[in-house]
Amino acid sequence: MTSTTGGHTDFEDLRRQAVALRREGLSLRQIRDRLHIGNNDILNRLVKGEPPPDWTRRPRAKDDLRARARELRLQGMTYDRIQVELGCSKSSISLWVRDLPKPPRRDPAEQARLAGRKRWEHELAVRDAERRRTKAAARDAVGRLTDRELHLIGVGLYWAEGTKDKPHARRERVIFVNSDPGMITLFLAWLDLVGVERSRLRFHVMIHESAEVHAAERYWAGLVGVDVATLGKTTLKRHNPKTVRRNVGTDYRGCLVIQVRQSAELYRRIEGWWYGIVGAASAADPSNRT
Repeated sequence: MTSTTGGHTDFEDLRRQAVALRREGLSLRQIRDRLHIGNNDILNRLVKGEPPPDWTRRPRAKDDLRARARELRLQGMTYDRIQVELGCSKSSISLWVRDLPKPPRRDPAEQARLAGRKRWEHELAVRDAERRRTKAAARDAVGRLTDRELHLIGVGLYWAEGTKDKPHARRERVIFVNSDPGMITLFLAWLDLVGVERSRLRFHVMIHESAEVHAAERYWAGLVGVDVATLGKTTLKRHNPKTVRRNVGTDYRGCLVIQVRQSAELYRRIEGWWYGIVGAASAADPSNRT
């Protein structure tokens, strides 16, 4: 097969072959190699009007991005502004919109604002990356916890977040309330360490009445490994129309309440452990803190 297209008959014959191959599902590159066509302009003329096979089409997401880029270009945006809006490369933008008219020269003030915006977005990205690195390094530095370390952490956690006894109202019982799944998981591990059987635990949810209550109940039940039906009655916080709620969205699941039955003795031990920690931390001899 030769690539000559010197005459009308040769071109039409070549076009019939190219169209037939296109309809068989070949890409432009495959047709070019099969028919030995070295000129892309001629190749495009040969298959003009024939849609490309589905397998060569770009993903829909890319098509949507291309359409959006063309829309922004028609609104007068430059490559820089389109890049900021869509987050794609300038080379892709150029390929997608090169047939569209160029926008008028940008106002210097607008150019300065865009440059400032790009610098700020870069700064935010740098800060976010540094934030992630710092957190990851700190997490990795913890390593494994000894039983003693977990014990002391659990005591401090309860004294910060748990229900405490008051001289004017004796409440020597262990009740822990928190909205942080990590805190709940840690507290349960601590209860296991001090020998509290899971059968002594009672759970119920506290949440705003306008939130996704059933979803929250399913979430907490799954976290602590119990059936939703075993949860106690959910406590609903009434909505105040004069206030604007900040705790909204799918991540808001209220709080989980953990009650330990027959826990007066455990509570007294927690209080004793806590004041033991305080005394050791404030000791004049630093060796007492090693």
